Amino acid sequence: MKYFSLVWAQLFRSKTRTLLTLLSVVAAFLLFGMLDSVRVAFNSGGDTIEGAKRLVVSSKLSITQSLPLRLLRDIEATPGVRKVNYAMWFGGIYQDQKNFFPSFSVSDNYMDLYPEFELPPEQAEAFKNTRTGALVGEALAKRFGWKVGDTIPMQATIFPRKGSNDWPLELSGIYRAKDRNNAGAENQLLLHWSYFDESNDYIKNQVSFYTVQLENPAHASRVAQAIDALSLNSDHETKSQTEASFSQAFAKQFADIGLIVTGIMAAVFFTLVLLTGNTMAQAVRERIPELAILKTLGFKDGTVLVLVMVESVLLIVLGGLIGMGLASVVMPVISASSQGMISLPGVPAQTWVVALCLMAVIGIVVGLLPALRAQRLKIVDALAGR
Repeated sequence: MKYFSLVWAQLFRSKTRTLLTLLSVVAAFLLFGMLDSVRVAFNSGGDTIEGAKRLVVSSKLSITQSLPLRLLRDIEATPGVRKVNYAMWFGGIYQDQKNFFPSFSVSDNYMDLYPEFELPPEQAEAFKNTRTGALVGEALAKRFGWKVGDTIPMQATIFPRKGSNDWPLELSGIYRAKDRNNAGAENQLLLHWSYFDESNDYIKNQVSFYTVQLENPAHASRVAQAIDALSLNSDHETKSQTEASFSQAFAKQFADIGLIVTGIMAAVFFTLVLLTGNTMAQAVRERIPELAILKTLGFKDGTVLVLVMVESVLLIVLGGLIGMGLASVVMPVISASSQGMISLPGVPAQTWVVALCLMAVIGIVVGLLPALRAQRLKIVDALAGR
């Protein structure tokens, strides 16, 4: 654009005002980049190549409702099913309430359905042969400094054992995600379902969900419908869904990350529109005589409108790119410090796409009214100060 130097000069005519406005835009898009990256991280749970081959069967009523163990044989006999495991939410804590992490009692073949995790054969055998044994992810072991052979004094929050909340477990193995982008899955503890079922005081022969490995992922919908038909019109109707959908539903028990991010960013961008809109309106108001001179020199009304619009969009895009760039630098640091709970090497591509669209839309919105005012400007009235 041959008039870019003119737009740039007008943008930084008042350096202090422009820099302060620019910092506001940078802060808004830095916040957006970080929050939306976290949203993507939570919503992508189970979205892996192996995860596409699995269904999760849980209660249709609520994810917190349990299912009877007797469903296992019927699910295994369903056409299209290769393997089935099951798990029950344990919900224990380690030392303190703040040390919360997912914990499940699982079937003996649980890890067989997760080839994306590495577990040394000798540790797998040790877990199998230790009644009070436990498996933990590498990230969780590093977080608390655990090593194989340690006793983990878990405390029950839901299921007591012989009238006590003490559940001492022996760490038999530490598994590791082959794909480091899936390191968030290393923040959980697994114990034997048989030990849990025998020892807890309240619930027997119940599971929270079944995981089904499909013979053909293309038949997932048909298999899911067949499984759900097994318990139709019973007191334990099921809902079979992809692993990714189940993971998102599970995360929403604690917080709807998408809703939180949307609410925060709506408030931030609304404030940003008001701030930058006021900046552009004031900038055009101060330059009315100069705009009149441009028209006197032969600049058309449409050209003047485009110059003001480009200035507005440039201000937002410049600040937005800086903010998103900073978010790309900050997110790996946050990911590393989250002990695997958030696994993002940077800002995801979809967040960048949304951010670029927002930059363009906000730039157009805040510049439209000042640009229309500049377009309708009458040379005589402007030079006369009217």
